[in-house]
Amino acid sequence: MGSLVKAGDFFRRDAKTPLQRRFMAAGVVCAIETNFEPVLAAAHEVFLPAESSNKGADFSLRLWVDSESSSQPPWPNPYVRGLDHLVFASFDSDSSMLVDLCRHRVLGRFSAKMGSDRNYWKTVIFPVLMSVVAASVGVVELHCSCVARNNKGYLLVGPSRSGKSTLAMALARTGFAFLSDDRTFCSQQTGKLSAWGLTGSLKLRQEARTWFEELSHREPTEVEDGESILRFDPERQLGLKRAKFCEPECLIFLDQREEPRFCLQKMSPQDAAQRLDQELMAEPLAMIEKQREVIDRLVATPCWSLQYGGDPIAVAGRLTRHFDQDSSEVPECR
Repeated sequence: MGSLVKAGDFFRRDAKTPLQRRFMAAGVVCAIETNFEPVLAAAHEVFLPAESSNKGADFSLRLWVDSESSSQPPWPNPYVRGLDHLVFASFDSDSSMLVDLCRHRVLGRFSAKMGSDRNYWKTVIFPVLMSVVAASVGVVELHCSCVARNNKGYLLVGPSRSGKSTLAMALARTGFAFLSDDRTFCSQQTGKLSAWGLTGSLKLRQEARTWFEELSHREPTEVEDGESILRFDPERQLGLKRAKFCEPECLIFLDQREEPRFCLQKMSPQDAAQRLDQELMAEPLAMIEKQREVIDRLVATPCWSLQYGGDPIAVAGRLTRHFDQDSSEVPECR
């Protein structure tokens, strides 16, 4: 950790962190050491255990929990800032991480209350961490939802308010497994392309209650950017199948319209790559080159443009029938 700033030893680098585990995080190996079992329990729910091998970790985390800290929820919004290869992420006055992107190492210190908040680790801390380190280990973070069937993933790509989560919910009701609702991490290891979800929650806007009967009596659970939203555990609360990773089968770029519509057309790899590039964060050249390999593999799968509107359940049915018919080259517009 020689390149990390000591900062008055806020991170307690000499304190013991005897609990150690290795995980597969978005397709790369993550080694975690800590002094607090609930942190590992949360990691088990987000990541997969890494198969034992001689391969070293792609990045490592040292997460020390201060049992004497007095911080309490509710937690403020995370604060993330970077300078060259160092990134600082603050979650409250007693809980922060310092990331060294060159050495692929992370130092973290957390309060006991935050260390025990497994849901916050799953929905905030680990996703923020992966967003920070992704490019440095060759992982591409896409602004998309993803569902899977027979381990084949369908990535729904689009900006905010393009209906990604609602359409993912509708597809999951037809038998697809839900993987992610807003952010999907893609990586390439030993020549194999994979897509991963992290948070495991499904976030929907209030208007989703119009389309799904099982949501009609649900009240919003939180407010985000001034808008009331509903958040669910898709498996436990909605009975949907879950997947943690899959092999991308195709990319579907969403263009939502006000009026009922279904127009599915082929996209060229060049157009698809340009759309994905618009979503990527600015990164150093070496990291961009790693991401480029993944992007090139992604756009080599079939890519589609979908103009749609109206009932998402009907749209999901049309999509399912289209791909079941193996109509990979036939556009469909109505």
